[in-house]
Amino acid sequence: MPKLVVKNIRKVFGTFEAVKDVSFQVEEKETLCLLGPSGCGKTTTLRIIAGLEVPTSGEVFVDGVLVNDVPPQKRQIGLVFQDYAIFPHLSVFENIAYGLRVRKMPEAQIERKVHETAALVDVEGILDVPGKKLGLSEMQRVAVGRSITLDPKLLLLDEPLSNIDAKARERMRAELGKLQKEIGIATVYVTHDQLEAMTLADRIAVMRNGLIEQIGTTSEIYDSARTLFVANFIGSPSMNLIDCELVYNEERAILKSEDFTLDITEFAERIRDKSKGKELVLGIRPENVSLDIEKPDPKAIEAEVQLVEPVGAKSIYHLKISGLTVLAKGYPMPEVNVSSKVWTTFNKDKLHLFDKKTEEAIA
Repeated sequence: MPKLVVKNIRKVFGTFEAVKDVSFQVEEKETLCLLGPSGCGKTTTLRIIAGLEVPTSGEVFVDGVLVNDVPPQKRQIGLVFQDYAIFPHLSVFENIAYGLRVRKMPEAQIERKVHETAALVDVEGILDVPGKKLGLSEMQRVAVGRSITLDPKLLLLDEPLSNIDAKARERMRAELGKLQKEIGIATVYVTHDQLEAMTLADRIAVMRNGLIEQIGTTSEIYDSARTLFVANFIGSPSMNLIDCELVYNEERAILKSEDFTLDITEFAERIRDKSKGKELVLGIRPENVSLDIEKPDPKAIEAEVQLVEPVGAKSIYHLKISGLTVLAKGYPMPEVNVSSKVWTTFNKDKLHLFDKKTEEAIA
């Protein structure tokens, strides 16, 4: 049985529909990320699950129980906010014990439970330290510890890394990922950061304008984007998206842009079945655009290098093809510099095609 089922949730504020018919489920020990830009409805969805907002319509089930009318404190949910909300005047022990004391548990039980939780989140050595003296990583662990000490059925995290600088975020993302695996609680994680989602999630639900555009594993979202929005939102650098027109030359299907042509006859049957018209968008990720000094085959496209960005072991090449800019990502080529003339080819096994009108994937 799934630990969480969200079924046809809607939330309307006045005339504004913040969440529109959202449905998903989270299995035991699974981490699902709600990913999307600001205002897409992900935090509102989380607040509805937590019981902090009442849905206009729809149902929320936690561990098989309908909780629409159950108050937040009785839903058996752990919640971690982006500011962690650690009590600065209380010790780590008392921060973790806070919920247990509210429930008036016996002192011996509190002592045992706090130590068990502290061991799980690796804060046993700082139980006497006051909250105001904790570092960010320690605060994160204490906040999670306080949330799980009551044995919740579900853990909700609302952008817990958003207020942290990039270097600390990278370290804490790794720590949080390890912690989630150790705890093993079904988790919903809200973020606008695709790297966080792709690093931490078992599955990702990409949201836009109150709807889930696509839900799937990291590889499904990255390799098989179902919409133009998902294709453009996921990936760094973003997917190259090129407006094209489909034309037929005898028995060949040709994608024609203002700057180049590409034979896509192998996709012709799928395009006929799914496309609403001849206007398409070609998508290709930068790592699937190859560069050569010499022309590798007659169909290679000539380009000029406008910028080279070293990014660790690889480089990002900004290429000008007539009036079009295309990004390529690959291992550094010392002989290629700004203004170099190169030949580029697209990996046809990695092409994405979208209908321009519906913005839905057709290949």
